[in-house]
Amino acid sequence: MHSQTANGNPRLSLWRRVREYAVPPSMIETATARRQVGDWAGACAAAGIDVDLRLRPLARTRGRELAAQVRADLRHLAPDLLRWHMPRVAPDGLLRPGLTVALARYGRQDPVYLVVRTPPAWADGGQRISLALWDAGRLGADARHHPHPRPGPRFRLDLHRHLWDARRTGELRARSGADRPTAEPEPPEPPGLLPPGHHCAVDRWADEARIVLRDAGRTAGTLIVRIGAAHRLLLTLPDDGDGPAPPEARIAPADTAGSATPLPVLPDAATHVLPDLDLLRTGAIEAGRLHPLVAAALVPGRTATGPPRTPERTGQPHIVECRGARHRIGLVDGVLVPLDHDPDEIRREELLAELTGTPLPCLQAVDRAHRRPDCLTGVRERLDHGDIAGALAVVENLLGPDARLRGGPLRDELEAAARRRITYGLYRSGLSGPAPGWLHPARPRPDDRRSHPRHATRG
Repeated sequence: MHSQTANGNPRLSLWRRVREYAVPPSMIETATARRQVGDWAGACAAAGIDVDLRLRPLARTRGRELAAQVRADLRHLAPDLLRWHMPRVAPDGLLRPGLTVALARYGRQDPVYLVVRTPPAWADGGQRISLALWDAGRLGADARHHPHPRPGPRFRLDLHRHLWDARRTGELRARSGADRPTAEPEPPEPPGLLPPGHHCAVDRWADEARIVLRDAGRTAGTLIVRIGAAHRLLLTLPDDGDGPAPPEARIAPADTAGSATPLPVLPDAATHVLPDLDLLRTGAIEAGRLHPLVAAALVPGRTATGPPRTPERTGQPHIVECRGARHRIGLVDGVLVPLDHDPDEIRREELLAELTGTPLPCLQAVDRAHRRPDCLTGVRERLDHGDIAGALAVVENLLGPDARLRGGPLRDELEAAARRRITYGLYRSGLSGPAPGWLHPARPRPDDRRSHPRHATRG
């Protein structure tokens, strides 16, 4: 029933794949263990986050007190949880490219921000994230080649610390609306105001808007709500007065973006229903498959016991039904071969196959393992999300740790992933940029999954 529920809803199907591949259990386990012993840099390394900040220069330029605040936040940063909640795009659920997301702001006058950045689309191989400090007066060299080095108003997590700060993960239940009835919330205006299938957390907008306004030093006002790429609303909150007043929403005029005084923006994390909440309520995923901190917050009585472990590789030969008998396929000198056929028979069958005959089932299984493996989709998903270790583990489970890959889609995927990682390294070093007109490197797929342009997945 779960697969039918997810497969009938593209959004749920996408997020279920993201939850399966984007933040693997081994990453959560290692990052959590390092964070709990105070090794925040090691936790970031385990979660695929490059650290581009130094605290000693910060203490010299901005004072020890500010450096101590940053250090305290870093010690409680759960980088695997941050990766879990980072904005993503369709159709593959990869990290939204070219973002600078604020995690924390220090000071009101001339503030310093703790930020994370995603690389531009052409350099997103490995799905790495970088952690840095943003000081408008002292732009670091690490950000000079980033397309959007300044933290933006739409994608910000400084008002949603429960999405990355291990001290505040318990707030997720209330902030996501998980503690409210599951009935469909009433929109603030007639239904035509919102696009169909919007998945907006309308029942949370008023409370979240007040948080944004308080951060700006106000108690009432108007905010922009962005739903997807082209749909925008104006959300107006009157002054509370004697009690909370319902917000008023209306379609934003076309010239809002060009206003002399930019309006505050409701953060993307507050605009849409939390994907994990949708997955749980529809039965598309079990709580045990969620990040432990997320599951503990959303499911009452559940403790953060740890992610499900990936089954260990057995190393046993594969069994194939071959002409009425059960035959073994295993590694010999790094090559996957049939173990229950003598070499002369294998050579005859290979010659027959070259003459367009039908080879032995054992030889068919060997060829399929290299060229059309059942695990190829899982390998691709893991490579796309940067889980190189997980992809190699799947290949090792299929072929063994010392196997030599034949030419074919499986080898092509591994080589393409290696090239993308090299491109990211050149981007990080400032030695490479996109070719003219090149917005994203093509990653061809037999099923042409990438023929559609990327668009935001939260809505």
